Amino acid sequence: MRPHAFLAGRTAAVHLGLSVGPGALLEVGVLAPNRAPRARGVRGVKVAPHLANVITHEEVRTTDAVSTWAMLGAELTIRELVSLGDQIVRIPRDRRGALLPRQQLGTIDDLGNVVAAGRRRGIGRLQEALPLVRVGSASPLETDFRLDAAAGGLPTPELDVEIHDRNGTLLGITEFVFSQFRTAVEIEGDHHRTDRTQWNRDIDKYAAYAAEGWEVVRLTSAHVRGNRSAVGIVRSVLLRRGWMPAHS
Repeated sequence: MRPHAFLAGRTAAVHLGLSVGPGALLEVGVLAPNRAPRARGVRGVKVAPHLANVITHEEVRTTDAVSTWAMLGAELTIRELVSLGDQIVRIPRDRRGALLPRQQLGTIDDLGNVVAAGRRRGIGRLQEALPLVRVGSASPLETDFRLDAAAGGLPTPELDVEIHDRNGTLLGITEFVFSQFRTAVEIEGDHHRTDRTQWNRDIDKYAAYAAEGWEVVRLTSAHVRGNRSAVGIVRSVLLRRGWMPAHS
């Protein structure tokens, strides 16, 4: 790339480690009034300077995560924008479960600021997606379940919650928690099955939860995206645990 050019769009998202389907072309941007690059296999993008923040990541110039989210407003669905937004605002944890706020790529306020920065392509979708973004979803699969649960009328869960026993000892960290009904929902990737250490850790964790009166609902991609039974499964547990839907 020329010195003033930078990665943009899906290419920037992938470079930043965000989960979004890569495009067919390498996307390279420039700030106006520079001319967008034209080359085989390259999609050139020209953007107004106030609508993009450019950083250097792993020695390559690229739009930052928040600007990348905004620039994808014209081509991603609202659900995809929420998923991408969730990835940006999540606060990672280390292997011991400690939060790492310095590794957060952006805040919900940051996303709001780019939406308010001025008219751009896809502004309507960005405005619709922004109120749905939450801190705490660690993967697109978790975002999918969260959105489906809201659409299905389930109560609003707490996200990325530390569960302690009555003595204050940390038992584990769970993706979705309905505290009032002592119900924890775990979205499990395939590594929970194939990693023996993780498998044994999960068994110990769920036994400890049960001893403290929690019921654990374990869901996989097949429940969330396959037969789409996840919301119904959680609904049944919550009803059994005392939840009364507002319309009942």
